[in-house]
Amino acid sequence: MDLPDLPRGLTARPLVPTDLDAVYAVYAADEVADAGHLAIEPEDLAGDWARPSFDLATDSIGILEAEQFVAAAEVTRGGTRAEGAVHPAVRGRGLGSWLLRWTESRARTMGATTVGQTTPDGSAAQRLLLTQGYRLGHTSWVLELPEGREVGERPLPAGYSLATGDAVDRERAAYEVIQEAFGEWAGRERESFEDWAATTVRRPGTQPWQLRVVEHDRSVVGASFTILDSQGSGYVHQLAVDRAHRGRGLAQAMLADAFGLARAEGATRSELSTDSRTGALDLYLKVGMEVTQTWTHLVTDLPRG
Repeated sequence: MDLPDLPRGLTARPLVPTDLDAVYAVYAADEVADAGHLAIEPEDLAGDWARPSFDLATDSIGILEAEQFVAAAEVTRGGTRAEGAVHPAVRGRGLGSWLLRWTESRARTMGATTVGQTTPDGSAAQRLLLTQGYRLGHTSWVLELPEGREVGERPLPAGYSLATGDAVDRERAAYEVIQEAFGEWAGRERESFEDWAATTVRRPGTQPWQLRVVEHDRSVVGASFTILDSQGSGYVHQLAVDRAHRGRGLAQAMLADAFGLARAEGATRSELSTDSRTGALDLYLKVGMEVTQTWTHLVTDLPRG
């Protein structure tokens, strides 16, 4: 890679598994500074790094000063998706720009024709990408149920039932429903079961209750996966309904079910995220959720001039 020199005293190298805690500290500090809220957890990085499609030795980079990580970045999904973070204590030294060049170079090597990053609205990272000519791909929102409010339970229609996805066949079926539904989004590529599982049902600490399915005529037609994080949030990470079974209240029933199970496990908040590709924002607003954060996914074509 033809990259500019780093400032004096800084070095860069690919990440290794034992770097996880130190790199997590950088991502966490960056998120708090830019988003004003900590959501990322070490288990998120562990799941991401465990995906078979991700090669830590080639698809990641870390920047160190005095043997301490101060910045890091990754490129995933065949080069189309990048993530990066710079510790607030070392901002203003060009590290974000250096990481941007690294991610673009790695994405080109992987054969990608576009690469994008998701950043908090109004953040330093967003400003950097916009000044470099990145354009809006889609907008994402984090929503939360206000304290004391619940999603109203909605009975399932006759012939439908909720179940825990505690068997391999249900995991596979849930995966198919989610991939088919998410595949309707513009620019969303199907991921392998192994990649999906690494960040959901094989994510460190996952328990059977977190994957729930709706079944009809012995087939899975809806699925939800919920994360109970260390901040006390029951976060619905994924929720999908088969196209042929939409408009029957399955999504609201699964949402009430997921949040209720998370509360039973100790959650004190109920959250999820959605974006402008899904058309689901109005559903969540109608059940009483409120937007608490806005993120933008910014994209550029490769190669850049």
